Amino acid sequence: MKEKINIEIVSVPEGKIKDYIDGTFRKDTQEEYVRQNILKRLVNELGYPKDLIQVEVGIKIGTNKPRVDIAIFPKDCILFEQENIKIIIECKKENIKPSDKKEGIDQLKSYMSACLNSEWGMWTNGKDKEVFKKNINQKGEFEFYEYSDIPEFGTEIHEDDKPKRGRQRKAVADNLLFTFKRCHNFIYAFEGFQKQPAFFELLKVIFCKIEDEKNVLSDIEFFVTPKERNSRDGQLSVGKRIDKIFTKVKQKYKLIFEQNDKINFKDPRTLAFIVGELQDYDLLKTNIDVKGKAYEEIVGANLRGDRGEFFTPRNVMKMTVEMVNPKPNERVLDSSCGTGGFLVQAMTLVIQQIEEKIEKQLGKPRIKWTEHERQIALDLIRETAAKNFFGFDINPDLVKATKMNMVMNNDGSGNIMRCNSLLPPHEWDYEFKTDLADVFGISIDDITNHNKIGLFDVIVTNPPFGSKIPINDQNILTQFDIAQGSNSVPPEQLFVERCVQFLKPNGRLAIVLPDSILGTPGLAHIRKWLIKNTKIIASVDLHADTFQPRNGTQTSVLIVQKLKDEDKQKSQHENYNVFMTMVERVGHDKRGVNLYKRDKDGKIIYFANEHINALGEIVEIEEPQLDDQTRLVANV
Repeated sequence: MKEKINIEIVSVPEGKIKDYIDGTFRKDTQEEYVRQNILKRLVNELGYPKDLIQVEVGIKIGTNKPRVDIAIFPKDCILFEQENIKIIIECKKENIKPSDKKEGIDQLKSYMSACLNSEWGMWTNGKDKEVFKKNINQKGEFEFYEYSDIPEFGTEIHEDDKPKRGRQRKAVADNLLFTFKRCHNFIYAFEGFQKQPAFFELLKVIFCKIEDEKNVLSDIEFFVTPKERNSRDGQLSVGKRIDKIFTKVKQKYKLIFEQNDKINFKDPRTLAFIVGELQDYDLLKTNIDVKGKAYEEIVGANLRGDRGEFFTPRNVMKMTVEMVNPKPNERVLDSSCGTGGFLVQAMTLVIQQIEEKIEKQLGKPRIKWTEHERQIALDLIRETAAKNFFGFDINPDLVKATKMNMVMNNDGSGNIMRCNSLLPPHEWDYEFKTDLADVFGISIDDITNHNKIGLFDVIVTNPPFGSKIPINDQNILTQFDIAQGSNSVPPEQLFVERCVQFLKPNGRLAIVLPDSILGTPGLAHIRKWLIKNTKIIASVDLHADTFQPRNGTQTSVLIVQKLKDEDKQKSQHENYNVFMTMVERVGHDKRGVNLYKRDKDGKIIYFANEHINALGEIVEIEEPQLDDQTRLVANV
C-alpha cells in the first residue's frame, strides 16, 4: 500500500521536535532523537497503542520525584498512575554508559522497584540496550533477569520462547541502524577485535539471518530463547545452530567465504547477544531505505578506504537511477560499486517494473497474490538479478560488502567481482574474465582490449576521485584518448572513458564527477571527447554539502548516451537539448545534520501520512520531510 499524504500540516518552532506520542514540542537533543525512535518502534514494530504510552511520567521514590522517560500502561488501563506502569523505558544520549552510577541501568532498576506493578524495563542510549524482567523471589526481594527485548503488545515472553515465522517485524526509522551498531560495538568491546574484523564477523551472522529467513517452509533456526541467553550451556546451543546455518551459507556463497571460515567469537555470549538483537526482524521485508541506510552507514564507518572512496548519499543514488531508468531486460553495471547502493537502487526500480507487469497480467495488486504467485515473481526477480546486474571494485572488502547488500535486498550477488577495471583487459584476472565471459555467453578470447568490452546497457557509478591517487602507469594510460600526452591522470577522468568503453552503442551512463571535469579550462579535451563520442543527456549540479561532512568536493551527475560509430560525425554538427539543473538543497548541511522543510516563518513542517505498520494495521504518522530537491529532479 502506498503512503497517503494528508493536507494538514503542523509547524514546529526552531530547535524543537514534535513528540510522536503526545505532540508536545520538545527540545531537539541527541537524547530526544533516541526517545523518538523508540516511540516509533513501540507503535509501528511492537504494536503498542499510542493511548497506552506516556512520556515524562512523574513518579515518587522517597522524597525524590523523578520522571520516567517512557511509561507503558496495561491494556484497558483507566488510571495512568505510578502503580499501574507496566513497562519503563529510559533513553539517554550516546555518551552515557549503562554502568553510569546516576543515569545507567541502576537508575532504571530503581524506577522499576518503585513502580510495584512494572514487569519490564529497557535502558538505551541508541548504541547500547539493556532489557530486564522484574520478578519477586521467595524472600520478597526484587530480582532482575536479562532479556533481548520487551514483548510485543498483547503477548508475553517465556523462558523457552522463540520467534515464529510471520511474526517477525519490519524495522522502522533508525532502529535497525541502532541494532547493527549495538551488535558491532558488542563484538568490538567483548571480543577485542578492531573495527574492520568486527564488521566482517557481524557480516557472517547477518548472512546466516538472511539464509534462515529464506527457508520459509522450515522452522526458524536463527534464534535464542531468554533461557539460553542467560546460561552458558544455552549460549553454546545457539552457537551450534548458527554454525549449521553458516555451513549452508559457505556452500551457497563460495565466492565470498572460504570453506574453512568460521564465526570467530571466543565468548559464546557474543553470538547469543547478536542473534537476540536480530532475531525478531524480517530483514528481507524491511523497507529498502531503512535497511539500506543502516547497512551502508555501518559499512562506511568500518570500510571507508584511502583511495578517494566517498560513498554516494542515498538520495543522490535514487535520483540518478530514476533518471537513467534501467529496464528489466538491460544489463546494468556499477564499475566502482563501493557498498552496492547504486545497484540496490537500480534493482529496486527494476523489481517495481517486474511487479507492475505481473500485477497487470494477473489482474490484481501484489497484496492479493497467492503464495504461488509470489514465488513466481521472486524467482523472476532472482533470475533477473543473477543475469543482469554487475558490480566491479578493486577493494575486496567492498566487494564482500556489496554482495551482502545485494543478498539482503534481492539475492543478486553472483556478478559482484573484484577487478581493477582500469587495467588493460588482457591483464584482467583470468577468473574474472572467465566469469564475465560465461554470463555474457562469449569466449574469454573475445575480451582482449578496450575496444571489445562494450557489454552493458546501463552504467551508474561514482568512481574514486583525487589527485592524491593518480594513475601514472603508461601501460594503462595508452588505452585512453583523454590521457594522450599525459604522464599522470586522476582516476575519475579515466573512468569517464572506461565507462563509455563498457557501454554498448546507445547505452546510457550516469556518473558522479567533480565539477572540474565539466568546467575547468585545462580539462576541455575531456568535454570535447564526450561531445564527440556521446550524446549529452543531462547535467545535474549538486550542492557543495552533498558529500559532507566527510568531503566538500563540488560534484555533478552527468548522464550521457554512447553514440554508434556512424552517428559520431553527424552528432558534432547537430543541435539538441540538454537537461541542466542545480540541486540547491540536499536534505542536510555541511555537518551532516538533517535539514527539514519549513514554512514561511522558518518553522519545521510535519506532514501527516498513513501507512501499514509491521502488524498489518493502518496507522497515521506525522513526520517532517527532508528539504531535498533531488526527489524532484527525475520527474521534471
